[in-house]
Amino acid sequence: MQSMDHHQQLTLSVAVRDDARFANYYAGPNEQIVQSLQQQWTTHGEPYLYLWGAAGVGCSHLLQASCHYAEGLGHQSVYLPLDELVEYSPAVLDAMEQLPLVALDNIQAVAGRPDWEEGLFHLFNRIRDRQGHLLIAANQGPGHIGVQLPDLSSRLSWGMVYQVEPLEDNDKVLALLLRAKRRGLNMSDEVARFILTRGPRDMQGLFDLLETLDQASLSAQRKLTIPFIKAEMGW
Repeated sequence: MQSMDHHQQLTLSVAVRDDARFANYYAGPNEQIVQSLQQQWTTHGEPYLYLWGAAGVGCSHLLQASCHYAEGLGHQSVYLPLDELVEYSPAVLDAMEQLPLVALDNIQAVAGRPDWEEGLFHLFNRIRDRQGHLLIAANQGPGHIGVQLPDLSSRLSWGMVYQVEPLEDNDKVLALLLRAKRRGLNMSDEVARFILTRGPRDMQGLFDLLETLDQASLSAQRKLTIPFIKAEMGW
């Protein structure tokens, strides 16, 4: 029982974002990745997937959405952002293989750390032995994140490796409109394009901005129009 208490404490401290779901992820060129993540739970699915891409393209969203998806099917999961856990002992990985899905985000943060690399190597083996599911995300492909342990390096390429592609501007507009709709926010195509021309270039930055504007329009009881956004943001 002690190990499960340990899980619960850790899971609480690295909770999955409630809004990180497939339903509000605009896939665009990454449709195949979403399908592969969902097919993990079918008999012909790939139990181990490695996603990589630049900051802001949605790797973390996809890992967390996969956890929500697994839980929806009745499978327990754990999401571990290694950039936040790197200062802890790799003992946090102990017994994680008991969960049907383990999602390791930002694995590059522990590359080159012998204790962590060894801990990950053993976790891989334990997950395979239990026929569990594993998701990994990083900022570069498996051979380029600086892993020193050859056995771990080879395991990183075990399953399917996907690059998460950034969205083109037209897809970013559609992604903003989808996220606004999921928030119950009535936003026009014109407003979405205006936000895109003035706001951050990465999707997470745009979504954070959308949240700010949503709160502002609610408190001012005003529609989300271009004049309102200009006044609110000082654009």
